[in-house]
Amino acid sequence: MHHPFMRISACAAQAANRARHGLCQAWVGVPVVRAWVALILAVGSVLAGVGAWAQSMASAPVKIWVGAPAGGTTDTMARAISQALAEQLGRPVVVENRPGAGGNLAAESVARSPADGLNLLMSFTSHTINASLYPQLPFDPVRDFTPLTMVSTSPSILVAHPSLKANNLSELLALARAQPGKLNFAIGGLGSSLHLAGDAFKMKGQVFIVNIPYRGTAPAIADVLAGQVELMFANIGNAQAHIKAGRLKALGVTSATRLPAFPDVPAIAEALPGFESSAWFGLFGPARMDAALVQKISQAARQALLLPAVRRRIEAEGAQVVGSSAADFERFVAQDVLRWRDVVRYAGAKPE
Repeated sequence: MHHPFMRISACAAQAANRARHGLCQAWVGVPVVRAWVALILAVGSVLAGVGAWAQSMASAPVKIWVGAPAGGTTDTMARAISQALAEQLGRPVVVENRPGAGGNLAAESVARSPADGLNLLMSFTSHTINASLYPQLPFDPVRDFTPLTMVSTSPSILVAHPSLKANNLSELLALARAQPGKLNFAIGGLGSSLHLAGDAFKMKGQVFIVNIPYRGTAPAIADVLAGQVELMFANIGNAQAHIKAGRLKALGVTSATRLPAFPDVPAIAEALPGFESSAWFGLFGPARMDAALVQKISQAARQALLLPAVRRRIEAEGAQVVGSSAADFERFVAQDVLRWRDVVRYAGAKPE
């Protein structure tokens, strides 16, 4: 049997020899010819695109956009993998900070970028929280991005001033139920994962604890240390030294299970089944990235996360390295949007 391409070639030869007829042999119909021509053009277009991508990847650096200031945890995650990712990809990788609007400015920059793998986003839990927190985002946190890998998760810890007359979660819940509205949560940033961890705690525990907002984690934790506010959900990195020194007492961690660093501190889920509120950090690209390119960058990032130096730098932030597949991260992001939607609605939270 002749291959269809051979038939088309034969048709072209017949056309040259039989120009007076203006047609090929009858067995090669016009629709068939048109279909094969379209296929050839499509394959050529794909090959041209791959060639153009390879050319651009060989000359321009990859930028990892960060929607937070330099020195913060999200920035540290990006810088922790940037050098190793550059080595894996064989090209420069630079970190660009564009803080503001809860990470939305950097996210919008990447969402509007060409899907060529040269502009990536290191985002965090706010990426899925903002889907419900901001009524009119200029992008869709799910449809306008390609999840590449979850880099790490970072559980937080519920701390209290030592004077609080509750030494465990059961006592705290009992006290809050007996005195609704008397206890306070210090909130380092409205709409942050730590803010919504507190609201998730109140929702699950069916208690009323007043939120006291601050402009940043530092003044919030300072007031808890001073006894001006009783409670706070804090990053482990910010609270660990104060807990060890006895200036704060730890009541529970937000991970699903206890943490090796705090084996005597229960997971909040032990008192409130189903509670889990770890922050996460992940690498995204724009939507509509080529599948082979997604695989290339995702695999490179995951290989970078296996390096001991990279892992140590991430773990120094109180985070746990993940390195999920692109497909697993994509499923997680879609589910996380729904999870935080319920908490945002309960809290009535608004962006700062």
